[in-house]
Amino acid sequence: MKLPNALWLTVPLLAFSYTNNVLAEESRSVLVPLPSLDDFTDGDGWGIGLGVGVEYESEYEGSDDFDFEFDPAGALQWRSGNHIYYFAGEAIGWRGLVSDPWLLEASLGFDEGRQESDSDDGDLDGLGDQDDGAEVVLQVRRDLSGEWRDWIDGRLIFGPNGNRALIGYGHRFGTQTDGTGSEIGIVAVFQDSDQANSDFGVDATQSAASGLPPTDLDSGFRSIGANYNYRYNFTEHWQLFGEVLYEHYGDDIADSPVSRHNYEAEVGIGVIYVF
Repeated sequence: MKLPNALWLTVPLLAFSYTNNVLAEESRSVLVPLPSLDDFTDGDGWGIGLGVGVEYESEYEGSDDFDFEFDPAGALQWRSGNHIYYFAGEAIGWRGLVSDPWLLEASLGFDEGRQESDSDDGDLDGLGDQDDGAEVVLQVRRDLSGEWRDWIDGRLIFGPNGNRALIGYGHRFGTQTDGTGSEIGIVAVFQDSDQANSDFGVDATQSAASGLPPTDLDSGFRSIGANYNYRYNFTEHWQLFGEVLYEHYGDDIADSPVSRHNYEAEVGIGVIYVF
């Protein structure tokens, strides 16, 4: 299946985004009014959201095949003032508004890595399985507008297969301040050589097993991407969310024999029940 076959998944997001200002009623006091930061709290205390989402995405990074995947959605959160502590699937973390324009976040999650079986066509045969293990994410966001309409974003990701750094800019649409609405972001991604070769390199053993030419990649630029996030409360407790993501690889990554495409893409949509 190719990506255009699933573009119909974006239609609900676009349709709702035009009507959101009319239909939605702000009912929650969230830490930061950004759709990309799920917040199920309403002031201090517990916040719980449970749901499911469906994604149409690349089978693996660099794949030219796409497939559907169902994933649980939501989180268990505890808020105290300007701090939220959360458990979301395979990650635990903290998010804090340390001052009006500065938001910090730290989380510990689980990186499943890449498996040979991720490719239905056998494109990863001979490359072996990546290591899985703990992944640490550190993030800082700086509000540029005074009301989180525009911001810059920096992230460091430390994982079992290497490290990445992301620098981005985001813009929030609409006038909602309850965490609903939509936003768009642009991000540049950089990586060390361990991460580059884990995802797109081919060592001598892998080359002999797969038939692909040996490939050794340096650290540096990985990709430039854009993502669109949407969140809408269509009842007091039910929430619709969605995301569209596109990541275009740099020349070194795109030229790797592991890459069957010069981009990665994802379209996702789902519902959450907020208690």
